[in-house]
Amino acid sequence: MPNDHATDGCNSCPIAPATRRDFVRDSVLGIAGALATLGISRSTAALPISMIEALARRDEKITYAIPATDGVRIDKDNEVILVRWQNEVYAFNLSCPHQRTALRWNEAAKEFQCPKHKSKYTPSGSFISGRATRGMDRFAIQRQGANVIVDADEMFEEDENEAQWKAAFVKV
Repeated sequence: MPNDHATDGCNSCPIAPATRRDFVRDSVLGIAGALATLGISRSTAALPISMIEALARRDEKITYAIPATDGVRIDKDNEVILVRWQNEVYAFNLSCPHQRTALRWNEAAKEFQCPKHKSKYTPSGSFISGRATRGMDRFAIQRQGANVIVDADEMFEEDENEAQWKAAFVKV
């Protein structure tokens, strides 16, 4: 006996076939509904991370405003992560020291994570766990009034320049 659905194109079926767009829309709405049911809104799930641009750049010296509050700011153009954490400001290379994958900030855990090999770092760049063997690479940084100057030509690796690495931050 032939398959009736194959011959009539499923025209007799009371349910219309779903398109990929319908599936994606329904999936997103379902997830949003589940999150709303759990009491998680978009504003509370958002990470306190922002994209920034340099105020000025002269050669490899990059100027940023000192962040007003604790948090993570990323300058993708210059590959700099600027962090204000517990009255200190740090400037890090955007890449994980293990294999140069861009790091991500996990607000819930208050740590940086490498999405490739799962290395983890504190907000001050110290190594916690994973495949990396040292802390995040820090740039030389100095305060100038309400700004910080990051020297992108002077980067310190914790295992090779420990004293400079430990000193690469400013108090606010």
